[in-house]
Amino acid sequence: MKAIYGLYSNPDSAQRAVNELRRQGVPDGSITVITSQPYEEYEFSHRYKQTWIFWIAAGGGALGLTGGLTLAYLTETLWPIVTGGMPIVAWWPNIIIMFELTMLGSILATVVSLMVTTELPTMRSHVYDAEVSQGKIMVAVEEPVDEDVAKLERTFRTSGIQEIKRVV
Repeated sequence: MKAIYGLYSNPDSAQRAVNELRRQGVPDGSITVITSQPYEEYEFSHRYKQTWIFWIAAGGGALGLTGGLTLAYLTETLWPIVTGGMPIVAWWPNIIIMFELTMLGSILATVVSLMVTTELPTMRSHVYDAEVSQGKIMVAVEEPVDEDVAKLERTFRTSGIQEIKRVV
């Protein structure tokens, strides 16, 4: 993993750095911005795509509800039993089973989609600096071309950063 990055103390200078990197021709996929808190009013926090996690969770809940209905209905109707004129399918007790399996399906679908979209079980190393947890904003270019490293250093310096770090 090769990277070059700068740590910024305010979001205005980090936004200037991202804009300058784009002007220099660095693709958005190579620019990484990591912060310890959300900066919703700045464009660098909106450049990541929206996810389908809500819809995946809803689909998992629907599958769980279908499974709960099927389990309760088949459990009550497959064994012939005399109920003395009472209905064989009791809906009020079945609501508990349907609710629990709806939540289980939704939670499992959310966890799996979160793991897939964030690429958590990965062997690839991502660039990170411990100063991000102290309030700094890291703007990095991952896997830069060797010929562009000097140009990237100049770009970082013009955005107001003094210390530029490299990961080799």
